[in-house]
Amino acid sequence: MDLFKNTLVLKIAAFAFISVTFFYFGKHWSDGYQQLIFFSGPRETVAISPNNDKLFNITALISHSKTESLTDNTLSQQNQNEGQTQSQPALLPSPVSNRNFGIIDSDGKMSDDFEVGEFDPALVETWGNKTEIDSENKDSRVRVKRFELCPESMREYIPCMDNVDAIKKLKSTERGEKFERHCPEQGKRLNCLVPPPKGYRPPIPWPRSRDEVWYSNVPHARLVEDKGGQNWISKKKDKFNFPGGGTQFIHGADKYLDQIVEMVPEIAFGSHTRVVLDVGCGVASFGAYLLSRNVITMSIAPKDVHENQIQFALERGVPAMVAAFATHRLPYPSQAFELIHCSRCRINWTRDDGILLLEVNRMLRAGGYFAWAAQPVYKHEQVLEEQWEEMLDLTTRLCWKLVKKEGYIAIWQKPVDNSCYLSRDAGTKPPLCDPDDDPDNVWYVDLKACITQLPENGYGANTAKWPARLHTPPDRLQSIQIDGYIARNELFKAELKYWHETIEGYVRAWHWRKLKQRNVLDMRAGFGGFAAAFVDQQLNSWVMNVVPVSGPNTLPVIYDRGLIGVMHDWCEPFDTYPRTYDFLHAAGLFSIEKKRCNMSTIMLEMDRILRPGGQVYILDSLDVMDELQELGKAMGWQVTLRDTSEGPNASYRILTCNKHLLRH
Repeated sequence: MDLFKNTLVLKIAAFAFISVTFFYFGKHWSDGYQQLIFFSGPRETVAISPNNDKLFNITALISHSKTESLTDNTLSQQNQNEGQTQSQPALLPSPVSNRNFGIIDSDGKMSDDFEVGEFDPALVETWGNKTEIDSENKDSRVRVKRFELCPESMREYIPCMDNVDAIKKLKSTERGEKFERHCPEQGKRLNCLVPPPKGYRPPIPWPRSRDEVWYSNVPHARLVEDKGGQNWISKKKDKFNFPGGGTQFIHGADKYLDQIVEMVPEIAFGSHTRVVLDVGCGVASFGAYLLSRNVITMSIAPKDVHENQIQFALERGVPAMVAAFATHRLPYPSQAFELIHCSRCRINWTRDDGILLLEVNRMLRAGGYFAWAAQPVYKHEQVLEEQWEEMLDLTTRLCWKLVKKEGYIAIWQKPVDNSCYLSRDAGTKPPLCDPDDDPDNVWYVDLKACITQLPENGYGANTAKWPARLHTPPDRLQSIQIDGYIARNELFKAELKYWHETIEGYVRAWHWRKLKQRNVLDMRAGFGGFAAAFVDQQLNSWVMNVVPVSGPNTLPVIYDRGLIGVMHDWCEPFDTYPRTYDFLHAAGLFSIEKKRCNMSTIMLEMDRILRPGGQVYILDSLDVMDELQELGKAMGWQVTLRDTSEGPNASYRILTCNKHLLRH
């Protein structure tokens, strides 16, 4: 028995010694995968995944129930332990040398030899008639045919705005129905790559782009012909110039903004007033000049006779969307804007019992202001004076107070509570909306000719001043319908901390301050923590926060923080022109939306709105990465699969992509 025990002890000791020896040699001399190190350590790296360019049958390896969503499950798990808010470590690049393929090399760093105005030759690719993509994995279960370039006639194509067949079938267009969304049916959706115009160049960086853009990027001179005399826009050689004027402020937006503040000092741009809606924005000079006052403006206009005005705005680096006041609610929440501005926006606010001004009232924050610069304000012709009286009558019934009328401008203020609404005479029109009407339900919802009551608890009215509101959990956070087992405030703080540390890591290790990421789109924004981190890092960017219809409606929280965003269904096209965003971010999006539509639908839309030379970061579960890599290659993107700081055994990855300039 003693001999047997001694032999067993010797075997265990020998096995332990051999294990330690192999571990030591593997750690120090292996040529394989590098270890992942937290960003706070001395070696700040995240290596390219050993699974990069490899494709697997993922469903056999990972259960769907174990995949993690960055902004939901991950954050919930981090905070379930005694309410503590611990964040994921930041994702950082590999120190290994990779080949350069454009403005941004494969480490995510800025190329030193890049000159604004010219594309790096490595970023330009001739896209022939070849139908198969090159792949190192011939036995892959996921194969995607190479997408062709669309015809040149589609270079400005907005699928839901340019659906001619659907517009022809409309029973009426008198209320602006043709300017609303009419998306292509299944089988008629975009299945090609929208080409850039001939001579397309890397956009001029902000802040220079506020004042000038390349003619070749938006080769449309009609606005110069129609609005040149109003100081909107002019053309000099190979550039468009923007003097900063508008129809009602031909002497410049800055003087116009000064006049508004002098009229109503309480507007206090950059403090009390942080988020603004500019209706019928033209080339968005109003919003462009508000940026220097710490105000972010959602500039909107329809794709009408001046169809490229939103394209000019985005090319300038100013937040903007194609949208119209017509028959549906706009895709923004209630109490979103501290100021709504209309300068010669050509909207009949009093038609149909004031239904359009009631939509303004829905979106205007309690105590917010409506500024109207139009001919009825200052001209004394009989027809215009009648329009002014109609406007006065309607705004009085809406309980708005005319605060100031001076020169071209009239400014009203919305009440701060419901007391005036409830004290109106019986039968006064417009009536109050039904109590069960949700003012934040906006996706394909018809306009309603009723007054949206303000919450009795004051939610939405009591936001902190900027910039404190960016980090303050707003009251309306408590009304968001989410499946959560931890306090909403803790979830809010956890998301904020996670993205703050992650973006801080990107800035330090990938030199994001050198990147020309002006127009940024967060495709699944949550509470807006990603955008808040951009503000905290003082990056020269603005972020459009998209809240998908497939998840909880967090849009009110985003606006209460002083950010902008929009409701959207990613199974449908987005309302913007091609080539209008520099950076697209999608965290946990595809693993959710793949249950509702093909991932190729979303990826093709991303390619349409992304500028050549732009970047995409997709953070998602491992089981979607095979198809996403192949789709990216089929669109001509340079794709790199990276591990997060949790290492190669984690259930999700980050896919970084660069879009090339494709030519016939």
